[in-house]
Amino acid sequence: MGSPLVFKPQDIKKLGKALGCAPTGDKTFARFQVGSAERGLALEIHSDIRIGKKSGNLISVYTRDSHLQLHFCSGYVVSKALGEVTFIGENGGRLSGLIIERAGGCSLYANVDRSLLSGDFTQLGPEVMLSGVALSMTDTLLDEQRNKGRSAAKKVRRAR
Repeated sequence: MGSPLVFKPQDIKKLGKALGCAPTGDKTFARFQVGSAERGLALEIHSDIRIGKKSGNLISVYTRDSHLQLHFCSGYVVSKALGEVTFIGENGGRLSGLIIERAGGCSLYANVDRSLLSGDFTQLGPEVMLSGVALSMTDTLLDEQRNKGRSAAKKVRRAR
């Protein structure tokens, strides 16, 4: 799946509010210092940049001990109740999610079979269940993106 999302200033503002910090950067780049000195991270968003032969969104997270990247981020979900933002990317029915917590925590779930998001979590082993539960709130966003893509394809066919 390509990356139809282009992060706009209103998206960056929304993310900053959700994460409790002000971004720095310009039109195609934003950086957030999330959390505290004891438990914090830097989140960088590169919007619509070249990644190999294609263009897309690159989400990078830097902590004291790690560096994580999500290539071709296609959407995000803000959870005010949980105080976190989930960035997602999908390719061939597989989903990757990078979850950033307002307090400075971070989780990565990569290459998760999308069918786990809407299945019966009680039928999964505990090792697998966490990824399905953590990414389940992105299922609605993915359906919306898929429906928008279908609507656009229908408009193109009608125009012919």
